[in-house]
Amino acid sequence: MENIKRIELRELFSEGVAEGLIGKEICVKGWVKTKRGNKNVSFIALNDGGCNQNLQVVAEASAFNEELIKRITTGACLRVNGELVASQGKGQSFEVLAKEIEIYGEADVNTYPLQKKGHSLEFLRDIAHLRPRTNTFSAVFRVRHAMAYAIHKYFNDRGFFYWHSPLITASDCEGAGEMFQVTTLDLENLPRNEEGKIDYSQDFYGKHTSLTVSGQLEGELGAMSLGKIYTFGPTFRAENSNTPRHLSEFWMIEPEMAFFEIEDNMDLAEDFIKYLVRYALENCKGDLDFLSQMYDNELLERLRFVVDNNFVRLTYTEAIEILSQAKQKFEFPIHWGVDLQSEHERYLVEKHFKSPVILTDYPKEIKAFYMKQNEDGKTVRGMDVLFPLIGEIIGGSQREENMDKLLARMAEVGIEAKDMDWYLDTRRFGSAPHSGFGLGFERLLLFVTGMSNIRDVIPFPRFPKNANY
Repeated sequence: MENIKRIELRELFSEGVAEGLIGKEICVKGWVKTKRGNKNVSFIALNDGGCNQNLQVVAEASAFNEELIKRITTGACLRVNGELVASQGKGQSFEVLAKEIEIYGEADVNTYPLQKKGHSLEFLRDIAHLRPRTNTFSAVFRVRHAMAYAIHKYFNDRGFFYWHSPLITASDCEGAGEMFQVTTLDLENLPRNEEGKIDYSQDFYGKHTSLTVSGQLEGELGAMSLGKIYTFGPTFRAENSNTPRHLSEFWMIEPEMAFFEIEDNMDLAEDFIKYLVRYALENCKGDLDFLSQMYDNELLERLRFVVDNNFVRLTYTEAIEILSQAKQKFEFPIHWGVDLQSEHERYLVEKHFKSPVILTDYPKEIKAFYMKQNEDGKTVRGMDVLFPLIGEIIGGSQREENMDKLLARMAEVGIEAKDMDWYLDTRRFGSAPHSGFGLGFERLLLFVTGMSNIRDVIPFPRFPKNANY
């Protein structure tokens, strides 16, 4: 084959590029989406994964061995050299008139599972190693990349430092106890102490350790030294939940900021989420158009809804009053002190205010120990950002900087101060007002892509009874 420099389809389909290459020899590589034609000519739809457009390759039978053309099936991987020409057919403005074709890898038409027909999302979850080749999942994962990049860009441009919190930890940030244990002990012959309990002093780390549920506590340490930090990494919850909104392994973005009070925290959260949605609208147009057409025709309208509207801010108590007076019947009853369910959050956003909502000042009994207590002694400076379709998408708070109040609250919920001595040092030595929040990356992607199941926005979903790959 001639040594012609390859052009990626993402570049070829960029505005004005193909027009400048008409009549020239190019090299393209990719996987066959479909092949059709007759005894005189074959039309091959090729895609290399970089964009949602397929390139039509025209292979005239007179130019190629019949056996070669037969081996080109859906799923096969090709290298094609040919002339880029204006297309005479419908559906594309240009195509490649093939001169040389090399088959890198064949795909048996009888066993390759992604043939030209509709496949359910449930079926594709069972072949997660191949589903990125479909139009749907290649679009979703390109959006996932764009959002990851936008997150790093947003914080970097605003003076935040990327902080790597540990994945293996001896602390339970949320206090829920639903953590995956990390151990090298022989489970068939566990060492025990004089009381008959497992002797973790003989374990790898010399103590009981687990996979992290959040990088927040360690993030606070960074903020109280560097000023503004953010974490962005995997977190783990051993929660036996099989809902479309839960994973046992997912990614979290958690900024922590010294000298930020609750109002500053809310301002940052609103600006951050608007930036990400705006970035998606401006940089993922082709993929969002496809997802909107195939899965959710209200997707683009809903994304613009977030960008174009100021977020309504109200207290939990005010929200309870609104929900108590609502004519809508709720599955879960409403009263002060109850943790709001998704149906309550969505009513506030979609029906009552018709805009995104930030709720503040929650009852302290339903929130984590580290949240700053208000003067009323009943509520804390927590904040949740509520979105249409999703409900809560961001959860955060001003953190309690007062040592005595923090110790009292830890005692109330049964957290031993001696186990958190390192954390308490930030209150002993140079304590300061500080705040932060967490954004579940996959929750964000659910909203941005319009997909309905969280297992479809992460390459290899982890959930109860499933840890393939």
